[in-house]
Amino acid sequence: MHMSIRVAVSGASGYAGGEVLRLLAAHPDVEIGAVTAHSNAGDLLGAHQPHLRSLADRLLEPTSAATLAGHDVVVLALPHGASGAVAAQLGPDVLVLDCGADHRLVDPADWAAFYGSPHAGTWPYGMPELLLAGGGRQRDALAGVRRIAVPGCNVTAVTLGVQPGVAAGVVDASDLVAVLAVGYSGAGKAAKTHLIAAEGLGSAAPYAVGGTHRHVPEIEQNLRAAGAASVRVSFTPVLVPMSRGILATTTAPLVQGTSAAEVRAAWEAAYADEPFVHLLPEGQWPTTAMTVGANTALVQVAVDARAGRVVTVTALDNLVKGTAGAAVQSMNIALGLPQTRGLTVDGVAP
Repeated sequence: MHMSIRVAVSGASGYAGGEVLRLLAAHPDVEIGAVTAHSNAGDLLGAHQPHLRSLADRLLEPTSAATLAGHDVVVLALPHGASGAVAAQLGPDVLVLDCGADHRLVDPADWAAFYGSPHAGTWPYGMPELLLAGGGRQRDALAGVRRIAVPGCNVTAVTLGVQPGVAAGVVDASDLVAVLAVGYSGAGKAAKTHLIAAEGLGSAAPYAVGGTHRHVPEIEQNLRAAGAASVRVSFTPVLVPMSRGILATTTAPLVQGTSAAEVRAAWEAAYADEPFVHLLPEGQWPTTAMTVGANTALVQVAVDARAGRVVTVTALDNLVKGTAGAAVQSMNIALGLPQTRGLTVDGVAP
């Protein structure tokens, strides 16, 4: 029997909201309802998302409980700190997917330390592939829920890259180093001097250096969930001149006595049956170009025997698997649909 799921998208004029709409427009079970915005309310969607031709004539309505009422699903693609107040006005029977950070963290102290505002509460975490200590995966906790916190894009890249080693006990999670090349769309659409083409083209620029990035506690939280007794991560993102994509290189000490074959086996076992996380053949390394437009995370792992460390590299599209794709995948699971519904593993090239 064909389902008709009516979905509203709030924050539809931004990058994340636009990508959610792009995916939903091709979802066979979805009817797109209200599309809302804040400062851009009253404009046509096509003025801000001209690539969405099938939706270009839709009017951006104000974001309010009245506008969002009457939908089966509401996607919130709002600035951090703005989702809690909107979600509190939506009924318990509505599936709400928060693409912002408001409901990801379990510990209110972590939220206060990194975001500096009152914690809005914790929702089920929308990373279906997250490994859980003792067995199982996070997707089991998403079936039938009505509130989902979509993960951070950088968090997804680091977590998916290193978690097999953490869960299998072949790496030491107390000494992780992660360096990420990140596309400019990850910084959002707001006009800022350091994000304009004259500043960014031909330049790579680190940001949130020295443990200050807001994704740090979320990475630590995920790896503790995967079984790490202690997590310490040095996390350094670097903006590079591409519009979308993340390439995350994460290293960790190899547990003494572990062979390279055992390391490889841990990653193979973790992702053998995952439709959207693929361990590449040995010798082939991920690139961001491989993932553009697709809901895939491509992973490779190697052992640096001289340094005594495991090296893992993960590529994904920050707007798809890093945000909108994760939201749609989690929506599918919550509603009892196949998790692959409306999503593709095929990227766009060249």
